[in-house]
Amino acid sequence: MITIQEGSAPLTVINVFTVSPENQPELVRLLGEMTERAVRHLPGFLTTSIHVSIDGTKVVNYAQWESGEHLGGLFANPDAQQYMGRITSISESDPGFYTVAQACDVRAADPVSS
Repeated sequence: MITIQEGSAPLTVINVFTVSPENQPELVRLLGEMTERAVRHLPGFLTTSIHVSIDGTKVVNYAQWESGEHLGGLFANPDAQQYMGRITSISESDPGFYTVAQACDVRAADPVSS
């Protein structure tokens, strides 16, 4: 389950890929396949969700890891490296590493009226 709450953990990685519209489906397929085959069982991996832009030029991978050290295991994994090579051949990526500063969930109880 994706956790979006204020605090320094988990580490959130938001990677924005720029891709030609004809390659967007392939990029989504590669990211999903890499997650299933090479990432999901790595220590410290928590979640990922893949978002696509309406115009077909962007794919955003929102992932969470227990820590930066755990994320490092991804880059040392040879199976993941094979996918990364294919991914970078059809797209450009702009990764960022984040913690949550604020979060609002309208489904949560309103502390003022509780």
